[in-house]
Formats: sequence, structure tokens, C-alpha cells
Amino acid sequence: MSQQQPPRRQALAEQFPQQQPIKYGDVFDVSGELASKPVTPGDAASMQAAENSLLGQTQKSGTAAAVNEKAGLVRHRALTDITRDQGVTISEMIVDDANRIITESVGDQVVAQYAKPNVATGTPGNVLDPDSITIGEALEVSALSAAGDKAVDQSDVAAIYAAEMRATGTNEIKPGGIGATAQSAATHNERTLFLGAKTTISDVLADASTKMCDDKAVTREDAEDVISAEIRNKPDMRTTPGGVGASMAAAARINQNN
Repeated sequence: MSQQQPPRRQALAEQFPQQQPIKYGDVFDVSGELASKPVTPGDAASMQAAENSLLGQTQKSGTAAAVNEKAGLVRHRALTDITRDQGVTISEMIVDDANRIITESVGDQVVAQYAKPNVATGTPGNVLDPDSITIGEALEVSALSAAGDKAVDQSDVAAIYAAEMRATGTNEIKPGGIGATAQSAATHNERTLFLGAKTTISDVLADASTKMCDDKAVTREDAEDVISAEIRNKPDMRTTPGGVGASMAAAARINQNN
């Protein structure tokens, strides 16, 4: 009996005919010789090793290489000559206190660029540690910061929803929770012209820890999820100084240093 492929891999396999391997140009915005090279398991392993050395973890990647190998179009340890001769590299650029930009390259061409929280890799804070800063407390810090007077927008909503879900450990949106309150505030603000009548972060997140049904100590993973949610909804791909993402990143750093 044949084993069913995972949905993402199956969809990718169906998109590209199996007579030809998936090439770099099919899945990445690259040109020249690299674009015509097949994505190989050896290349994927090299990139994951580079990610692990810088990030302490690997990203979810390698699907194209796995599809090529499963179809018998590349060998298990196959490596493109560009990867073999020029290597793969991963670098980071610190954008601000909360953000860093990660750039991954094969040879001299960029194949991935994404934002990560500027939080040192380390042992996550203990969920039950009474000395750790909780998610609710981190949200309250953003309410008390300079960002507290900022009118709530959709980037704040996304960050607050993410923080609430990390605190509860579920992917469910709680009716009447702080995420729902933030969404109502953002909707109100979009319909309100007078700045003084807009709902601010402080209005929503003051006493956040008492409004949450569950709470936990902030970890690096929590900060990463919240920052990612916030910057996905901002054109400049940066967190708000003193805002939800920045406060979560600061709390994660403090918890890891304790």
C-alpha cells in the first residue's frame, strides 16, 4: 500500500511534472546558472546546517529537495556544483532592539530573506517561574511605554492576538478577550477621523494580565511569534518602538538572563 504524501509536498509535487526536477528558478527569485539547477537534498542540508549555526534552529524548508528525491530525479546526497564550490551563507543584520533581518544565499544569490526577533537563543523561561515576566505583564509594559499613546491598528491587533494565543496555548480566538478588544478598537479607529477620539494601546492593554484567562512566562518562541505577526501587517516590516513585539522581545531577553 503506497504511503500518502503530506499535503504541502503533494501539492508541490502536483504543480511540477515529475519528468523534470524542481529547479531553483521555480521556487526562488534567482537568475543565471543557479536558476537552472535542481534543488537537491545536499543543498537543503547545507542550508539547514548554516541556519542552525546562526539561529540555533532550522527553518521549515527542504520541500522541493524532498520532492525531487522522492521522484528519483536527484540522489539522496546530491549537491549542486554551485553549492559545492561557492557554498551557502546565512547572515544577520540588526535592524533595531526587537528585529533582525536574516539573509540566506546560495553562491552569490539571495534565496531567502526574513525577519526574526532580536532575542538571544537560550533556555526558555520556566512557565511557572514566579520571577519571570509573563505575557500579560509584557503587554502592560507596552501600554505604559511611549507606544501607549499610539492608536491601535491592525499590526497591533495581530500582535495582541498572537500574544493571547501563546498565553492560552491554543489557536482559538477568545470572544471578549484582549485580542477581540483590540480588533474592535482598530475597527473604531479606522472609522474615526479625530485623533483624540481614537482608542490607544494603553486603553486596550492597561491591566492586561488581569484581563487574560491564562498567562505564562515569556519565551523566545513567544516573542518570535508575536513579532512575526506584528511585522507581517506593517509595510516597513518593523516593530513599533515600545510596542507589543518590542516589549515581548525585551521580556524574553530578561527571562533568559535570569
